[in-house]
Amino acid sequence: MSRKTDHTDTTSLENFLRPIVAQFGCDLEDAEIAQAGKRRLLRVLIDRDGGISLDDVAEVTRAISKALDADDIMGGGAYTMEVSSPGVDRPLTQPRHWRRNLTRLVAVTMISGDKVTGRITTVSDETAELDVKGRTRTVTFADVAKAKIQIEFNRPATKDDDEETPDENVEDDAGAADGTVEEN
Repeated sequence: MSRKTDHTDTTSLENFLRPIVAQFGCDLEDAEIAQAGKRRLLRVLIDRDGGISLDDVAEVTRAISKALDADDIMGGGAYTMEVSSPGVDRPLTQPRHWRRNLTRLVAVTMISGDKVTGRITTVSDETAELDVKGRTRTVTFADVAKAKIQIEFNRPATKDDDEETPDENVEDDAGAADGTVEEN
């Protein structure tokens, strides 16, 4: 199946890459092509429950590279490929994004304009429950305009964390005494 094109559309590219990435138990989070001088830059973001390691990224990169060499979906011309995880600044747009961030602090802007910041305690296919100052608040994904994880320098320890607990009274230049930094 050969496609001789100078411009690869994102939908075709994602449909091509998704089964390759899925072979490794990962989700294709995003694929985009950007111009980088005379070359094109193919950025592929992958993730899975429990996170991905550098070895996972290397395996997926080799498989994608092999598949792209065998198919002409990128069309003519040189390109560079980057494969990585989405990172903490990715907006939470899918239930799996919320699930992968259980126990993390999230800032949510609702379609109504209301804003709420709380810790994700449970996630279903349609809602998430947040602990907002000791009270449970249910957030329906269909009502969310924007949701982003908040970086915490002094994040409270959970049962999955190491035994060491950070000093909660330390304040640094990057955030408030509670260790949160809001991202916009």
